[in-house]
Parts: sequence; structure tokens; C-alpha cells
Amino acid sequence: MTWHWLLPERGIQGDKAEDLSWISKVQVNHPAVLRRAQQVQARRTVKKEWQAAWLLKAVTFIDLTTLSGDDTSSNVQRLCYKAKYPIREDLLKALNMHDKDITTAAVCVYPARVCDAVRALKAAGCNIPVASVATGFPAGQTHLKTRLEEIRLAVEDGATEIDVVINRSLVLTGQWEALYDEIRQFRKACGEAHLKTILATGELGSLTNVYKASMIAMMAGSDFIKTSTGKETVNATFPVAIVMLRAIRDFFWKTGNKIGFKPAGGIRSAKDALAWLSLIKEELGDEWLKPELFRIGASTLLSDIERQIYHHVTGRYAAYHDLPMS
Repeated sequence: MTWHWLLPERGIQGDKAEDLSWISKVQVNHPAVLRRAQQVQARRTVKKEWQAAWLLKAVTFIDLTTLSGDDTSSNVQRLCYKAKYPIREDLLKALNMHDKDITTAAVCVYPARVCDAVRALKAAGCNIPVASVATGFPAGQTHLKTRLEEIRLAVEDGATEIDVVINRSLVLTGQWEALYDEIRQFRKACGEAHLKTILATGELGSLTNVYKASMIAMMAGSDFIKTSTGKETVNATFPVAIVMLRAIRDFFWKTGNKIGFKPAGGIRSAKDALAWLSLIKEELGDEWLKPELFRIGASTLLSDIERQIYHHVTGRYAAYHDLPMS
């Protein structure tokens, strides 16, 4: 298969964009992307003990998330407890994995719930990172000053990772320098916190725009690029992921900088998780299969993974009450 990605010599500087005129010339080979996505979806998954091992690995990539209007300190506390103890201890003992300190990669909450998450994790005696969404999540349609202040407040409250949303209108109208400048300001507001930039790919109009937005986000200093808020009509899909992963690979080849990837939205089953891990392994290699470079944003995925591990250990599927959230 031939891929036609256009990445000129000029424009990629890592820290600044001296000339973004090349962005308008980028085109993505749409049919090739769809063929690659079909290959991924048709692949058979791993089975038995190999599946259990991959699922336990998948747990360590999850940003365990609650982003609901009815979030309270108590359900954030339960979320944090589950993040520290994602799989029942007797199941881990049966797999001889009880001493491996398996936790989720982070917990992800609204800015107003960051303090609750920090307190809960401290009380549990663990150092799982707290991620906060920001910049007018999920629409990003608030004033820039407000969006920047939201980042700073979340960091002050103890968030060490910030999931920002971009202003989609800047992509749809081709205002690439403005998008770059906004993300640079997000980067500065984050300070030492990691910046995960949500592209909301379901609202960008085309795969070519997804590639362009991915490149701009990385050039502007993002530590991760993320597919979706989980609130759009279309969230994480394989065609979008392939384009973003190829952008990450192009950026790495050009600059030597490894940028992380986070699919989010609609990833609910253990089978889904295995497909995503396989895609990362094939597109970027084992180097990216670690929490520093790969995350899965999910709220219900962990429950199905634990259910599948329960089935692997016991030979039967768990009843609802066997595996409560916490």
C-alpha cells in the first residue's frame, strides 16, 4: 500500500512555527486510510492467557474518567479507589499478578472536582496522576481568557495533566496560525503539567483537517494528542486514529520528539481495547505501549475488562454484583 503524506522541510520547529504556509498543501489519501482501517477491524484478537495479559496491560493505559453533570465528591472518591484497585485482588492472585501494582494511568475529572480527586488519591496512599479537562470542555466556545484561567486553576488545585479542547472553528476556517498561538498559550498556562490536546475529530470535517490539526497541536507543544471529548456524535474511530498516528510518526521522524496518543469516546469493551493496543503496536511500535505515550479515555471500559478477566480465571461470566465499580 502506498501512503501519500506531505510533510515539507519547513514549518516544523518543535517550539515554534516560522512558516505555516505548507499546511494548506497537505492532503491525506482517504481511500488508503479506509483500507488500512478495514484491515485493523478484520484482524482476529488474541485468546486465552495472551488475552488476559494484554487486558491487564490495557488497564494501565486507562484514564479512568467521570465527566457528568451530577458528579459529586463521593463518586469521585469511588472512582479514585477503583483507579488504585482496578481488578479484584483474588483475580490478580490467580494470575500471579497481585504484586505488580497494577493501577490505571490516571483519573480524569472536571476542574471543579480536581481537589476531590487529589484528596481521595492522597488518602488512598497512591500517586496516580489527576487529569482535568479544561478550556470550556467540551465545546471550547468560551473566551480565551476564561479558558486559560481554567487551566491555571486546575493546576493550582493539583492536576498534573490537562486535557484541553481546541477551538474547532479555527480548523474549519483554516486559521492555522491562530490555532497554533492558542495552543501555545495553553502550553504556557499548564506550566509543568502535561498538555493533552483534544482535537474533537468528529467535528473537523475531513481527515486532512485531522492531520493538519494534529501537526499544529504537536508543533505548539502538546505532550499528547487526543481524538475526542466523548461528547461528540462521532468519537474515536480507526480512520481518524490512523491519520493521527501517522502524524505522530511523521513528527517523530522530523523532530525526534515522541508525542503521546489518546483515543477517547465509545471505547467500551475489552475487544475494543485489544484492537487499539494492536493498532498502536503496528503503527508506532512497542516504544509507544507505555502510559507515558499511550492512554485510553474511558469510563465503562474497565468494567468489561475486569469481567473478561473474571471469565478467564473462573470459566464463567460475573453477575453484576460480583464486580461492583468499587
